[in-house]
Amino acid sequence: MSGHHWISAPHRHEREALAAGLGLPPLLASVDAHRRLRGPYTAAGTLLRLLAPEALERRPALAARHYIELQESTPELAPLVPPITHHIEEQSTAGEVSRYPARLHSLRVAHGIVDFLLAALADAARGPRTLVVENVQHADVTDQEFLAAALRRIPPELLTLVLCSGTARLLDPPGFPSLSLPDALAAYTTRTRGADSVAPTPGPEAARAYVDGDCVADDPALTEAYERLGAAERAALHDRRAAELAERAEEREPSLRLGALPYHLMRGSDAAGAGVEALRAALLRCKYLGFYHIAAELGDEGRRFVDPAERPELWWVFIRESGVCLAAAGRPDESAVLQEEARTATLNPAHHMKLAYEIGMLYARHYPEERRDPRRARAWVNTAIALADLLPDPKERSFYSVFNRNGLALVEVRDGRPDEALRLLDEGIERLGRELGLGEKTWHRVGLRYNRAQVNSMSGRLEAALEDYAEIMDADDDFADHYFNRGNILRKLGRIEEAIADYERALSLEAPFPEAYYNRGDARLELGDTEGALADFDRTLELEPGHQEALLGRAGLFADAGEAEAALADVDAGLSLAPGHAHLLCLRGRLLAEAGRTKEAAEALAAALAGDPGMAEAWAVKGELAYLEGDLPAATADFDRAVELADRPDFRFNRAVVHEAAGRFAQAATDFDAVYAATGDPDAVRQRDSCLRAAERSTV
Repeated sequence: MSGHHWISAPHRHEREALAAGLGLPPLLASVDAHRRLRGPYTAAGTLLRLLAPEALERRPALAARHYIELQESTPELAPLVPPITHHIEEQSTAGEVSRYPARLHSLRVAHGIVDFLLAALADAARGPRTLVVENVQHADVTDQEFLAAALRRIPPELLTLVLCSGTARLLDPPGFPSLSLPDALAAYTTRTRGADSVAPTPGPEAARAYVDGDCVADDPALTEAYERLGAAERAALHDRRAAELAERAEEREPSLRLGALPYHLMRGSDAAGAGVEALRAALLRCKYLGFYHIAAELGDEGRRFVDPAERPELWWVFIRESGVCLAAAGRPDESAVLQEEARTATLNPAHHMKLAYEIGMLYARHYPEERRDPRRARAWVNTAIALADLLPDPKERSFYSVFNRNGLALVEVRDGRPDEALRLLDEGIERLGRELGLGEKTWHRVGLRYNRAQVNSMSGRLEAALEDYAEIMDADDDFADHYFNRGNILRKLGRIEEAIADYERALSLEAPFPEAYYNRGDARLELGDTEGALADFDRTLELEPGHQEALLGRAGLFADAGEAEAALADVDAGLSLAPGHAHLLCLRGRLLAEAGRTKEAAEALAAALAGDPGMAEAWAVKGELAYLEGDLPAATADFDRAVELADRPDFRFNRAVVHEAAGRFAQAATDFDAVYAATGDPDAVRQRDSCLRAAERSTV
């Protein structure tokens, strides 16, 4: 039996027995994915703690290449890799956070971990190995993304993955999943199912063993022994385990602070003190790193434990941060429920100000496109602005007034009013400079300029946007998005080499993300670097197989290289995801026409033009088909339309051929002459001269 495996059975001992019968390669490691143990990347981090130190010693270059994903997933590895820098936070007031990662950041980290494993395992010269991952049904979203990426990208001949879960149906996380583990399991594994069987009889210390195993065991006898204990006995066991974990977390295993340590403290004798403080710290750390699903889960536990009447400020941290994280995780409806609950439980004006802003952002950016509502967003943000203007502290009033108007600027952009957005941003920049001291809220000053750069760019003020980025990068030079966005602006200005340099800088500051590879590949294509472009399109599709523009770009390169079969495979892959993609349909028409499948080609071109009547390439290919079929009037009309839309030399050359075939020698000569003027093509000169002679003969 070959390939990856998925074992599902009610209990762990049954899954272990089934795995033993599969005839697997030698075991590399067996790890537990239960998020209760270490929170985000529990499984991936356990594996990396085992493999990374030796791999980094053997191949030191991997440290610089994978420094982000290694230390964000596995903080124990931070001393072995270059540090992640946030210069703007170092320059700002203590405790200020400059930004929070995008929702897809954790997926990029997952791909970076897979890249690291592929590199580390490929040269370890150990032959095929097996990785067993237990408790997949309890994995955090970060591990789900990692495992889904690993199933697709890691060859079983290098590392056979055996994922083990209970028998309940595995579901995607709520919201907008970035990568589906259930789909990956269905596509890349052979499933083995097991039935319930008798578990081994637990010993006299069953309850203690259950707690020492961080309460992830699924043996009913262990859980029953634990439940039979009195509350005080259970708390004592949790206290003892928490003390052990706290010592380990302090000395060498900080990842325990995001999982087992707060879990035990919340069930020990000081839940209201050490427990909720550990929970709060874990929530804020996970939010800071962009692990929003588990941050929301931690916040929800704290919210349910803390009474808003008795400890209002602590309750506020839990409920507010949970709502923010739910929105960031693509779960706006759940966020809205918490916002409503918070509004009913607090009379604090500052709380209502922040809630109004967050609800406004739900309508401006977090709801799906069809549910966004600029009018409602503006109403809520206006409420936030009105409350901010009443704050008693002058600096707080200034900051939040500007902060909330920054949100209103986003609403104006979404409502098609970029000039009003720029006015709000300009006023905010001027006010913060006038009313706050140097170094205060530096991150927000940069954020205002960043938003102004975005608005300037989208409204065509490209040079102004570049000026904004020059100011931004003076204070914030280690954020990948700045370089990615500036690269896009430079491309629009025709400064392709500079754009490529910015894309490369962006890739060095972030875990692998396909957009930067695709944009760099497209820019390389503009410079004629087809080899570099193909490598970037390949890399994009390695990370995101459904990236339609990369499929189109690679298919075009294959087509130009005469690799029609490979080109058509990419086109069909793209169309399976987006059947109406006009450019893919156009390329399909071209490829089918070149293969002599004229009827199918005509159908593809008709569909392309139905989706985008202004696509010059489709009109040109349609003209070629008409010419081949001898329909010169139709071919002429099609090429006329193509040249009208995009006056390219190849379109004019082909139209000239049609004119010549129709006996319109003077018109043909005009087109050939235009082609020669644009390209210097000697064939165009010969064709022009031939048509001029033919025209002279026809007038004699």
